[in-house]
Amino acid sequence: MAKVNVVKKNNGGTIAQNKRARHDYFIEEKFEAGLSLQGWEVKSLRAGRMSLVESYIIFKNGEAFLFGAQIQQLLSASSHVVPETTRTRKLLLSRRQIELLMGAVNQKGYSCVPLACYWKGHLVKLEIALVKGKQLHDKRNSEKERDWQRDKARLFHK
Repeated sequence: MAKVNVVKKNNGGTIAQNKRARHDYFIEEKFEAGLSLQGWEVKSLRAGRMSLVESYIIFKNGEAFLFGAQIQQLLSASSHVVPETTRTRKLLLSRRQIELLMGAVNQKGYSCVPLACYWKGHLVKLEIALVKGKQLHDKRNSEKERDWQRDKARLFHK
């Protein structure tokens, strides 16, 4: 019998990152959440057409929602679907995780922002984090530290 070569698709990979969040906030704790999507959105995500730059997480009626994330439609999308690019999307989290996040946001002064969207097998996952805002001097210190690490790496590799 002939040997059959099986080619696996590489479904693991980052779709979008929120680099602005890492610059503007101190990241305290990270969580992984599922994302409730429509069919045309999944096709657009496979093409990498997502932006998390001005998005954040809101809590309403004991549920978590991704607000402000943009998923651009594909030109080859179906004509009977009217896509809404910045629609509010439901996050799939356990009850315990939602309660923990809501408590931190409401009582302790944290915010909840998305950090990255990625494939985990055939599922779309969103990395979200509890964050605290940075002051201007904190941002400068982070930038100095990053520059120093880069220069140090250059010196040791010469």
